[in-house]
Amino acid sequence: MGFKSAVMTGLARDGGLLLPAEIPYVASRLPAWQRLSFHDLAFEIMRLFVDIPDNDLRAIIERSYSSFRHPDVTPVRCVDGLHVLELFHGPTLAFKDVALQFLGNVFEHILNETNQDLNILAATSGDTGSAAICGLRGREHVRVFVMHPHGRVSPIQERQMTTVLDDNVFNIAVDGTFDDCQRIMKTLFGDLAFKDRYALGTVNSINWARVLAQIVYYFFAAFRVMRLTGARRIQFSVPTGNFGDIFAGYIACRMGLPIRRLVLATNENDILSRFFNTGDYRQRPVQATISPSMDIQVASNFERYLYYRTGEDEAVLRDLMNQFATGGSLTVKPLTHGGIDDLIVAGTGGTADTLATIREFHEQYGYLLDPHSAVGVHVGRKYLTPEEPMIALATAHPAKFGQAIQDATGQDLAHHPILEALMDLPTRCTVLPATEQAIRTHLERCIPL
Repeated sequence: MGFKSAVMTGLARDGGLLLPAEIPYVASRLPAWQRLSFHDLAFEIMRLFVDIPDNDLRAIIERSYSSFRHPDVTPVRCVDGLHVLELFHGPTLAFKDVALQFLGNVFEHILNETNQDLNILAATSGDTGSAAICGLRGREHVRVFVMHPHGRVSPIQERQMTTVLDDNVFNIAVDGTFDDCQRIMKTLFGDLAFKDRYALGTVNSINWARVLAQIVYYFFAAFRVMRLTGARRIQFSVPTGNFGDIFAGYIACRMGLPIRRLVLATNENDILSRFFNTGDYRQRPVQATISPSMDIQVASNFERYLYYRTGEDEAVLRDLMNQFATGGSLTVKPLTHGGIDDLIVAGTGGTADTLATIREFHEQYGYLLDPHSAVGVHVGRKYLTPEEPMIALATAHPAKFGQAIQDATGQDLAHHPILEALMDLPTRCTVLPATEQAIRTHLERCIPL
């Protein structure tokens, strides 16, 4: 299966996730790439994976990142010894824009080429939905149905989705959690007859193109920081809930980027940090937190990681995923030295830690972190070393989480004109039960055959 087929398929037909047959090792190319612009670096990395002609790929990349408000697309700022990778300069102020602006243009390229229609079904814990809608609104041949957990995203995240009234955009508030939304989506994709009949596709990070686009900023940030500091290896701290963002860093390391350590940071929904500290991956009830995009207990991209962690043994992976599906847990044996992974370490930043980190960075350095980024900073600072700089991923603009900023600082500081413009706009959304049948019926009603 080629890249374009993988993009259109999204979730594999057997219910698994797609990966490239081989990960290219590019260590010898790093010196030539170090001073490339973001656009040129994206082209050099992506062309190793895609089956799109070079001229078309360059055009897609240029269109995708022309909407970003910073010339570096994903700039790096030094704050108190940390190098903050700002991923929120896209149209919806979240890191998801980096991938979903690209994916929207890839979809358009493929659909125009094949004269097909596609109906996107997405599950979001907050930022994916608005970024997907922004990337796909008004496009021909595409409808986008976005499920979000009713009352469990921030008010701004909700308005970013529900104020988009284009005819091809359908917002669904599901009476449940993000995990319910993701479960429903996977169930419908598992019904192959239904998937084919209604031409379903996905923009969630189960779509390999999402991961591919995110790999780029790991290389870009590493090059910037290594040039600035003279370091030979770097570290990344990544707040994560669905394991997609940190998995892109994992692939970057497999490609030869000199990453010493990936620091995985979770909030109270700590299934991933528990796994990387104990080897036990066990589902618990989802807790609502001030970092709602991480309120996840079933991390879909974790399956991709397990494929490599099990030595690319498909049978072992299948057994592990079946254990989790039936019992809500799985266990991986530690490595011979006792750890779970030589690259990934993990920790948790609870609500008090998050608020304290936001408050400290504002008071001491005049820098505002959103609550997700603050989780990553809190955990990442535990691994600071002078020889191996730490790059902390800032995944959203603080204005998207104004109440958390006010709770942390005591001041109403977090604003952005893009978000202010949403306050008086009309909204449209359908509230549905957290059942597969309710979503199925809604899709059948809305998609003409």
